Amino acid sequence: MRSGNGHAHGRGRHRGHGGAQEALEPHHGGRGLHHHEDGFGNRRRRRRRLFDQGELQLLLLSLTVNQARHGYEMIREIEARSHGGYSPSPGVVYPALTFMEEAGLIAVAADEGARKSYAATGEGEGHVAAHADEVAAVEARLAALAEMRERTDAAPVKRAMQNLKTAIFDRLSQENAGRDTVLQVADLIDQAARQIERIET
Repeated sequence: MRSGNGHAHGRGRHRGHGGAQEALEPHHGGRGLHHHEDGFGNRRRRRRRLFDQGELQLLLLSLTVNQARHGYEMIREIEARSHGGYSPSPGVVYPALTFMEEAGLIAVAADEGARKSYAATGEGEGHVAAHADEVAAVEARLAALAEMRERTDAAPVKRAMQNLKTAIFDRLSQENAGRDTVLQVADLIDQAARQIERIET
């Protein structure tokens, strides 16, 4: 699959040379981290995207097979499937939709002014079916990200920390709070810290 840039649009208009099949065939570049210069000759690291352009286009196309959606709905659906772990930017999604429309894989199902809902064409549905394994792999990656997010979600800890801070503030702000109270609170916090350190995983 190729990105929805000017070159990709050119291929979408000349489909006799591979057409949508060529344009939406994924390339497998390494994800992880890579280096680039910041304009001052200094090299710094930048994290690659979760999906390359081809994989994202295939994911977006699959979302339009059973239900017409506009771009914002697709972004929210992907974000929901990853439990907030991944949300493609509009600057990536909308050019991809335009490219796929020009390639004949999706068509406008409803035009609500600034928002256009897209549905897969027959050719688009056939492309998704022909690349079912790739679609499943992309969806599995989203599911794995969602599982990791759920497993490492620190929201309960943050809530407990906030509750602890509130309890400490309330207790120490009382008129009868003295040096002994401060020392007792500190001792309880130290005890909790030691217990946390001994938690076995």
